[in-house]
Amino acid sequence: MEPTHITLAAIPAYIGSQSTGTLSFLLASALVAGLARGFSGFGGALIFVPLASSVVEPRLAVAILFIIDLVMTLPMIPGAVRQADKREAGIMLVGALAGVPFGTLILARADPLAVRWAIIAVVISLLALLVSGWRYHGKPTAPLTIGVGAVAGVFGGAAQVSGPPVVAYWLGGALPATTVRANLVFYFAMSSLITGVNYVFAGFFGLPAFALSLVAGPVFGLGVLAGSRLFGKTDDQVFRRICYGLIAAAAIIGLPLLDGLLR
Repeated sequence: MEPTHITLAAIPAYIGSQSTGTLSFLLASALVAGLARGFSGFGGALIFVPLASSVVEPRLAVAILFIIDLVMTLPMIPGAVRQADKREAGIMLVGALAGVPFGTLILARADPLAVRWAIIAVVISLLALLVSGWRYHGKPTAPLTIGVGAVAGVFGGAAQVSGPPVVAYWLGGALPATTVRANLVFYFAMSSLITGVNYVFAGFFGLPAFALSLVAGPVFGLGVLAGSRLFGKTDDQVFRRICYGLIAAAAIIGLPLLDGLLR
C-alpha cells in the first residue's frame, strides 16, 4: 500500500526510496510534456500520462500531472475570468460535473493494467481527432455543450485528457479566438476544481503524489517556459506535427507490453 501521511521528513525519504530509473523517466516525461504544453497549449497530458503510467500507477501519474499543471496555469486564470463567455463555459461545466466523478471512479476502482490500456486507447483516439483537424462547425446548443462537457469530464477524471473534445467543439464556432482561448482557460480552471474535489475524496493526493510532484514540477515548468519562448520562433505547423509525433511515441512507449524496458 502506498504511504499517505505527509511530513517534511517523509517527502525526501519517499523520493529516496524510488529507483533512479523511475525518477529519471518521470523527469524526462515531464520535460517533454512541458515543452509541448508551453508551445502549443495542448499535449501535456497526452504525453505525460501514458509515459508516467509505465513506471508508476495510473492514478498516481494522473495526480502528479494534476498538481504540476494546475500550479503552472494559475497565473493565466485572472485574465481568462475577465474575457471568458461565462455562460457558455458554465453550460460546459454542467456536463463536467457529471462526467468527472464517473472518470474518477473508473481510475479509482478499475484494475491499473486495464486503466493503462484504456488510457492508451483514449490518447490514440484523441490524437487522431487532433491530427484530422476536425472541428464542430454547427451552432452550439445547451444540450450538446453539456454532452461535450460530460465526455471531456470523463476523460479528464480518468486521465487528465479532457482538452481535445472541448477544443474541437469550441474552435469551430463563431466565437472570436481570444474568447475561445479565455473560455478554455476558464473552463479548465473550473473543471480542475471539480476534479480536485473528486480526487481528494478518492484519496489520490497522498505522499507519493506530492513528493513526486516536487520532483517533476520544476522540470515541467522549465519545459513550459522553453516551449512558450519557442512560440513564434518556429513554424507552427511543423512544431504541431512534432507534438503529434511525441504524443504517438508516448502512446507506444507507454504500452504495458514494454514495461520490462523501463523498470
